[in-house]
Amino acid sequence: MLLLLAATLALGLQAPPARAEGILQVLERSQQIQLDALRRMKLDDADARSQRIHATFDAVLAHLNVDPNVPLIVVRAPILAVCLMGKVVVVNEALADLTESERAFILAHELGHIAHNHWAQLGELYLQHIPGEVVQQHTDGVAGRLGREASALTHQQEYEADGFALRLLRRMGAPDDTPIVLFQQHLPPVKTTATHPGTAQRVAHLRELQ
Repeated sequence: MLLLLAATLALGLQAPPARAEGILQVLERSQQIQLDALRRMKLDDADARSQRIHATFDAVLAHLNVDPNVPLIVVRAPILAVCLMGKVVVVNEALADLTESERAFILAHELGHIAHNHWAQLGELYLQHIPGEVVQQHTDGVAGRLGREASALTHQQEYEADGFALRLLRRMGAPDDTPIVLFQQHLPPVKTTATHPGTAQRVAHLRELQ
């Protein structure tokens, strides 16, 4: 869901704007670039797969206390699902091939990032370490520590979003093992990365919540 430190700082240092930016502006600009690129791969709203995903999204929103006007963009792109800038959900058209409850889990997970203000939390962490302008003399000394803390935070946020989505499934009457079946049978296994726990870790966490 969230940014890698190295990529973010590279954007701020290698492609500086006409005026100096703070870290929050760099973060926002980085995700806006991602969003603009994904919008170019958007499916037509009349596409049957897009409509199926939007219908599930509307059903999920009806069960949640979040902004009912959250934008959803369905794309044909090499991503599964992502929440950008803490307010826009982008998902792959392949969600249309999943069961209704599996699709609901993925959509609710991304909405969980919005409900828990994860984007703002990450921004606060970056700001603590880089309170001034994003220039190399401000970032070199904190990059290692900030990278470790950002990774720990984003892992925590992924677990929190999984728990949020699991509670949504219960309110919708879906089986508790829906996300475990999704991870183990319908999604390719992934290893732990800087921003996400691996499949095994997420499944273990979901089992603890059952």
